[in-house]
Amino acid sequence: MGSTQARIAIDAMGGDHAPAEIVAGALRAQEELGVKILLVGDPEEVGAAVRKHTSASPLEIIPAEGTIEMGEEPLSALRRKPKASINVAMDLVKRKEADAVVSAGHSGAVMAAALLRLGRLKGIDRPAIGAVLPTLIAGKPVIILDVGANVDCRPKFLEQFAFMGTVYSQYVLGIETPKVGLLNIGEESSKGNELALRTHQLLQKNPQIPFVGNAEGRDVLSGNFDVIVCDGFVGNVLLKFAEAVGEVALQILREELPQGVRGKIGTSVLKPNLRRIKQRMDHAEHGGGLLLGVDGVCIISHGSSQAPTIFNAVRLAREAIDNRVLDRIQSRYKEDSQTSAVSGQQDG
Repeated sequence: MGSTQARIAIDAMGGDHAPAEIVAGALRAQEELGVKILLVGDPEEVGAAVRKHTSASPLEIIPAEGTIEMGEEPLSALRRKPKASINVAMDLVKRKEADAVVSAGHSGAVMAAALLRLGRLKGIDRPAIGAVLPTLIAGKPVIILDVGANVDCRPKFLEQFAFMGTVYSQYVLGIETPKVGLLNIGEESSKGNELALRTHQLLQKNPQIPFVGNAEGRDVLSGNFDVIVCDGFVGNVLLKFAEAVGEVALQILREELPQGVRGKIGTSVLKPNLRRIKQRMDHAEHGGGLLLGVDGVCIISHGSSQAPTIFNAVRLAREAIDNRVLDRIQSRYKEDSQTSAVSGQQDG
């Protein structure tokens, strides 16, 4: 994008703590990340939340009416509420008035709105939510996809997830040749169910995917893999379990620090270390998941997101924009298709 300021549309009405925490995170993001924030939601509610922080609103508010509630069926609710905040935010991206959408609202509604209003990237059958998690190797994250967009998958879908994860890992995470793994119950190629067996074969044959084999559950956060693919059912369970383990570990750490004067002195000495530990383990530091495969940058954050998570979600969106992730996926997919066509002709 060069020096052009990224424009991020934020669904200010989505999430358990909307709009107060969403606004707080948005204000910090615009101030520190050099982006332009468009807050989408009820002007009175959003405006009141902004005024709690500053008298002169530095953020543009885009009017919307209502939101999609967690108990609502996404597709019917989106059609019934065309002016809901997530619909309005997606329309801004569709009209090129924003470069990305961030929402902590109903994740199913966010994905459905993205598909209905933005459409899929050419050649991608199903979008996937990619979550970036820390590993045992400092500074070496892993992207896991899908973590919730597709409960049931075909082998071809998982192959496309691996392809998109490879591009993201290369251009956003800076890994020249990512190691791609397929989540399975064993390292051997003969292990797993029918989906795993057939996907393994596809990944092995695809020259655009640096596939290194199966990854067991214990390998996910080891740092031995850069991209791990699985269906959305397994991925969502895995993601929520990993987040819970992180929260438990942080809580145990707090409880086990010495109490009293000794504890205060020890804690002050360890403060920089504790801050780094929190940054590596706390899911709020990662912002949410990037919905890869739709024709627009879309970040899906946790429903419980507070200001730090929204700030990091905006950072994640800006990284995807700056590194032209969608363009690279599309251009690499075209190259892959052309290579496959030539190979098919030669085989014929």
